[in-house]
Amino acid sequence: MTTAATTTAAPETAQTDFGSRASDETIERTANALRAKGYAVHLVENGDEARKVILDLLPEGAEVGQGASTTLELIGVTHELEESGRFDAVRKRTRAMDRTTPEGLRAMRKLGVGPDWYVNSAHAVTLDGTIVVVSNTGSQLAPLAFGAGEVIFAIGSQKLVPDLATALQRIEEHTLPLENARMQGLHGIDSEIKKILIIRKEFRPGRFTVVLIKEPVGF
Repeated sequence: MTTAATTTAAPETAQTDFGSRASDETIERTANALRAKGYAVHLVENGDEARKVILDLLPEGAEVGQGASTTLELIGVTHELEESGRFDAVRKRTRAMDRTTPEGLRAMRKLGVGPDWYVNSAHAVTLDGTIVVVSNTGSQLAPLAFGAGEVIFAIGSQKLVPDLATALQRIEEHTLPLENARMQGLHGIDSEIKKILIIRKEFRPGRFTVVLIKEPVGF
């Protein structure tokens, strides 16, 4: 008697390479998913192109906030926002405020939450266009979720992942150790994932612009 051969699917393995460039297919699929949600999407090759696109999108003299972002620092956006004199840089203003008094903290909080423009990165984006951002303090989440008038994301393709579970895995296993090392070097303290923003879709049409950078950049 003969028996039919059975095939057993290989078990899925956890993704561990979170720092490499995504495939062109993954980039295009994610870009299309983001466009389907009503976001403007710019595909660029590298950080230099991303910087040019972002700065061209921002009106001269615009009030612009940003979160702490290695991506924005590496591609030169932070420097242009805060040092070029072309923009009203919110973070530069809040840094000059007196955070030791209730009045100073209140002014910082109110100014930081609702700028006309906000530029940030994200820690992961899924194939269906879900954007995930984590924070230690939460200061960058309020402008992204609602407070800012318009939002520009700069995101390296190494942050594109299949699904939400993998996005959270990426953050825990890849992003957090790198950010922790950065914070230890700067301030001698550990970083923590205290707050998570999961953006499935923005309800204000045209509010989000995503600059997808094919070259890996940032954490």
